[in-house]
Amino acid sequence: MNGAESLVETLVNNNIEVCFTNPGTSEMHFVAALDSLPGMRCVLGLFEGVVSGAADGYARMAHKPAATLLHLGPGLSNALANIHNAKKGNVPMLNIIGEHATYHQQYETPLTSDIEGIARSVSHWFHTSDSAKKIAEDGAKAAQAAFNNQIATLVLPADVSWNDNPQGSAPALPLTEQNKVSQTDIDIAASILKSNASTMILVGGPEITVAQGLLLGKLRQACSIRICVETFPTRIGRGAGSAEIEKLPYLAEMAIEHLRDLDNLILIGAPSPVSFFAYPNVPSVVTQERCNVFSLAQANDNLDNCLQNLVVAVGADTAEASCYSHLPTELPHGELNSLSMAQSIAHFLPEQAILVDEGATTTIPLWEVCNSAATHDWLALTGGAIGFGLPAAVGAAVACPDRKVICLEGDGSAMYTIQSLWTMARENLDITVIICNNQKYNILELEFVRTGANNEKPGPKAADMLDIGRPDMDFVEIANGMGIKASRASTAKEFNRQLQQAIAIKGPMLIDAIVPPLNFLASK
Repeated sequence: MNGAESLVETLVNNNIEVCFTNPGTSEMHFVAALDSLPGMRCVLGLFEGVVSGAADGYARMAHKPAATLLHLGPGLSNALANIHNAKKGNVPMLNIIGEHATYHQQYETPLTSDIEGIARSVSHWFHTSDSAKKIAEDGAKAAQAAFNNQIATLVLPADVSWNDNPQGSAPALPLTEQNKVSQTDIDIAASILKSNASTMILVGGPEITVAQGLLLGKLRQACSIRICVETFPTRIGRGAGSAEIEKLPYLAEMAIEHLRDLDNLILIGAPSPVSFFAYPNVPSVVTQERCNVFSLAQANDNLDNCLQNLVVAVGADTAEASCYSHLPTELPHGELNSLSMAQSIAHFLPEQAILVDEGATTTIPLWEVCNSAATHDWLALTGGAIGFGLPAAVGAAVACPDRKVICLEGDGSAMYTIQSLWTMARENLDITVIICNNQKYNILELEFVRTGANNEKPGPKAADMLDIGRPDMDFVEIANGMGIKASRASTAKEFNRQLQQAIAIKGPMLIDAIVPPLNFLASK
């Protein structure tokens, strides 16, 4: 058994069963090991950002990490944006980075780079293996770190792969139990909740389940408080039967207003809220100075145990959470725009669907409209680096082949990782892609105004940088060229028909939805 074979078998021993790959020369022995050993599914992506984004989406839905296989420093660099998103979302991932053979690294070849320097910025755990005899043990340690909701990066030199490892694979290492919040902190939070002051719980973390939402709903009813989720939740169970929960607005000014009257803010799995960017004359911290912010639980603490103990501590066991009912949305007619699109999606949304949202400005109404839709999971862009939606949908569909995945994707964002369509077709994944096509970097028009650049009036060159038409992108042709059936909708009626058809079939389909941009520059 060579080093690569012992590593693959070790990963399988440690319950890592999927590897999203974009390999090169240095990784060929690892690729060969995938053939010789059972238990590891390998999924090819044509760009490293697809690979890392798919590993993110997979882990969010599978509750365990996938591996990625990337080619040296440049391959890692191409994957970096979606590794960043995973790190910000507390999503586990195990990155295996091929490297030149140990004896070859002294030569300054074209692909030689500082892999550690690149990887450290997005890795909680990092190690370079230097011996085939150690690689299995190193792989087990990397898996152990990843299962702790961490980004683990293991560098695999080519000779470590091809040299013999007489010790073979390593067994699974024990996993670290989640930290439990102390009773002292539970009691402090309970005292705040029972104080009759204006209080909100802001909740985040790797996942907010429907069951957790119901516990939060009990606290809301028993203590007359507010419950709010982060602006971009990693994963949250929503729809009929889920508890009524607010969402923190994206715009800093709106977030400040949303939190203005609070005396207390209790953080459960969420960081203290701040503005996404800095803006002239707008505070970075969106809570008022007088607001007492108490951090009860960190993102990777045992949030189930924390919420259960908090419910007991305030005597909310018998309280009834206020939940959303399933109220089918009427089919829209007339113009296809952000609202009518949201209404159509909510109407046709199947039970247990997975919604991946990277629609930017077009999907603003979707959150509220889907409150009373069928039960679903919602995955958001946690780190702000665009190009997340399409590959995350790939990973979610690999993790949950029995559930329909619906990906809402902006036209500009789609072009960052458009190669995902090819992987969807190749793997025959059950994904409906909706391109929110307004031929604009519409969100940047908003940001141009909000930053006060050039007195909020883009000149011709600036306006050209915010416009992605000329030529207009033909997503139907792009999808067809990658093996996916596609159609175009420019009215609500057309969109209704095409979405119903896409949801009814098993497999990938794309709808190029032509929608008007929001006119943030209208008054300028």
